[in-house]
Amino acid sequence: MIAAYSATSQARVNAALETLFTAPSPELARLYEAMRYSVMNGGKRVRPLLSYAACEALGGKPEQANGAACAVELIHAYSLVHDDLPAMDDDDLRRGQPTTHKKFDEACAILAGDGLQSLAFSALLDPRLSALDAEIHLQMVSALALAAGPAGMVGGQAIDLGSVGLKLDQKALEYMHRHKTGALIEVSVKLGALASGRAEKDELKSLQTYAQAIGLAFQVQDDILDVESDTETLGKRQGADIARDKPTYPALLGLDAAKAYALELRDQALHALRPFDAAAEPLRDLARYIVDRRS
Repeated sequence: MIAAYSATSQARVNAALETLFTAPSPELARLYEAMRYSVMNGGKRVRPLLSYAACEALGGKPEQANGAACAVELIHAYSLVHDDLPAMDDDDLRRGQPTTHKKFDEACAILAGDGLQSLAFSALLDPRLSALDAEIHLQMVSALALAAGPAGMVGGQAIDLGSVGLKLDQKALEYMHRHKTGALIEVSVKLGALASGRAEKDELKSLQTYAQAIGLAFQVQDDILDVESDTETLGKRQGADIARDKPTYPALLGLDAAKAYALELRDQALHALRPFDAAAEPLRDLARYIVDRRS
């Protein structure tokens, strides 16, 4: 079920993303090439899938969430480009391909990431992608800015960099990951819900509980895969977090307990969706996928 839904949604968001990478002048061709490379070189598109699924769960049509889906993937891609730089995680491989600073150069990678960040907000407001009411657009821009900025994803990355070599307790580890990984996953769901034009307060609260649980589960599973998987399967360097002496859930809890915690978070997410009918089945499938995935 999730494979078919993923394929359809990936094709939808990829087609929308492709419209955004035409350089407005020859002088900008290399920059736009680097931006496109950073986004279109693979990826599971989990965040766009969550936007589409949340929109549909509330009775919206998936195309209403095209702007939201593109925006969250562009923010995600920009964050990876910058995270991979030598000044941060210093990675050479992403999605089985050379990282952007290896394919191009460091300066171009920085600018490509900057460009993708601003392009995300343009995509969110682009009437060619989603024609929504101005009030809804305002709510969406505000939500994305908060989730992507220093109070969200950027702040989480700052905490992550400052935690290398430290022994965090579970509360501190979760605080970091609710920002670094969870904030963008949470806003992916919220933007999709808002795009439906039918989001009510109680529904948004339930979806927030769902998204917080899967956002944390995503990171727990990432940490597990960093131990159990291999570089070819992951598409990035296996064991990188261990090599950098980063705090992880398997290191803190033990591998078996980390696996049990991922399943507990999945169940919390599914419980939060009890008020929703069969239209929310893709959200349920995505919660299961996040803890079952192998890459």
